[in-house]
Amino acid sequence: MLPPFDYLSYRRIRKDKQQERTLRFAALPSSYHLRITDNDKKVINQPIEELVHDVQDSAASPHDILRVYGKVAKRAQERTNCITEVLLRDAESWLDSDINLKGPLAGIPVSLKDSINVKGFDTSVGYASLAGRPLLEDGPLVKLLKDAGAVPYVKTALPITLLSFESANGLWGTCRNPHVPAYSPGGSTGGEGALLAQGGRIGIGSDVAGSVRVPAAWSGIYSLRCSTGRWPKAGVNTSMPGQEGVPSVFSPMARTLDDLTYFTRAIIGMQPWKYDHSVHPIVWRNDLESDAQNKPLRIGLMSSDGVIPPTPAIERALSTTVAALTEAGHTISEITTPSSADPFTGLNLAAQLLNSDGCHHFNVPRRSFEPSDPGALQLARIAHLPRPVTATLIRDFGPKSAAQLWTLTARREAFRAAWHQWWDAESQQFDFILCPVNATPALPHNAMHDAVSSCGYTFLWNLLDYSAGVIPVGHVDAGRDALVAPYKTTLKRLGADHGLARGAWKHYDSAKMAGLPTAVQVVGRRWQEEHVLGYMAVVEKALEEYLDPQTGRSCRYTLLEID
Repeated sequence: MLPPFDYLSYRRIRKDKQQERTLRFAALPSSYHLRITDNDKKVINQPIEELVHDVQDSAASPHDILRVYGKVAKRAQERTNCITEVLLRDAESWLDSDINLKGPLAGIPVSLKDSINVKGFDTSVGYASLAGRPLLEDGPLVKLLKDAGAVPYVKTALPITLLSFESANGLWGTCRNPHVPAYSPGGSTGGEGALLAQGGRIGIGSDVAGSVRVPAAWSGIYSLRCSTGRWPKAGVNTSMPGQEGVPSVFSPMARTLDDLTYFTRAIIGMQPWKYDHSVHPIVWRNDLESDAQNKPLRIGLMSSDGVIPPTPAIERALSTTVAALTEAGHTISEITTPSSADPFTGLNLAAQLLNSDGCHHFNVPRRSFEPSDPGALQLARIAHLPRPVTATLIRDFGPKSAAQLWTLTARREAFRAAWHQWWDAESQQFDFILCPVNATPALPHNAMHDAVSSCGYTFLWNLLDYSAGVIPVGHVDAGRDALVAPYKTTLKRLGADHGLARGAWKHYDSAKMAGLPTAVQVVGRRWQEEHVLGYMAVVEKALEEYLDPQTGRSCRYTLLEID
């Protein structure tokens, strides 16, 4: 299609899809449009394990539970534009036919990243060219959810390329942070982060460089990045089909840690390998989860990735967590990463693997003049700069031949082997590694133009395929987290006055960021999801029991209030 007509087609599709979403909300029964009551809040705050028992004992109606979460979704959409497809009317009929109310998730509403296939709805991934193509059947992941008793009720916002810590696209618009609207909720699973922070229950996103962990950290919820083959991923769409250098994984997200743990345990208990050939038949190991909580732990601390130092708010969240764990009787020591497999080497290697096609595939579905993500545009520009250039990340970035990709894959395996050997050494033997999720709290909209490479704290663990979870710690404080000198001066003092660090730090402003969540990351080894969730419980308990020396109050994280 010629560009002018292609652009007009994009405009028409965008208008149609947004109008369709508006009409689907408007057409809901009157009960969905009522205010959220105190009884609704009891449902929102009741652990899902208890809700499941109530549904199975006929003490609670799954239809009533669905209506509560329909109210939450409608309110969250009005505030943050976090919803893409509205499944609620269909979900009501699924409860009467397709959903197994004897399953471990009986009657529990679950939200889904827009990239997951649901019968009767588009999986546009934010591209206008993929809209208007409703799926003829559920993907295996959704079939598993329904068999478990879960009720898919909405799909949520993401960036058009799936390669951003923003969650905006031309088709659906910009998703906003529920704490400070001028900021991003994270990405690429930012819609999930925003919805869950505002009262959603559980959800599923995908993660290739931090895409379930950064939204959790920036929106103030919990998430778990599973290792490949532990969580089902069949029945989805993607902007980068065939990309396996750093495989994307689908993983759970939740408003509370208890819900995250129960949800993860329930899905793996459904034997997902029977639904998806890519899942390893590893049953849930309760002993690993409980073992993690019943002993003093030896914890490795990675306070900086050596590329982009944490900003003051993140540094305070990390130091608070260290103090809480130390007071609880655990041993913490700063790690020295393997010399041949340091985080910067990992960032460089992971970036080359992820974009080895020269940023070709994620641009293919875009219509003429359809906006892309600022970070993705930067990546595409860098990928086609003339060679040679001086900066390492730029010099090595660009399209790769098959021979070059084989070489990179061999380097990835050597990198993983170095870390495996390092962690096994007697001088390490850490139970888990504690580190930031990102160098900054949530960034303002369009900041990815500058901060696109600020992903080392999460991307490293994708490259290694380690299990990693996110726990919210606190909120940005305008005074306590202020810079004491201009950011460039501070970076010089820290020995990090380079483009990558400046791109992330230039947007740091504790006054404007006041109220945004801060978080830490708990990293375990490959296929150790049970251990990681157990360690997260240890961290959360330590924070609850630790008193902030300045305020004298518990450091337990305060969830966003539902009103």
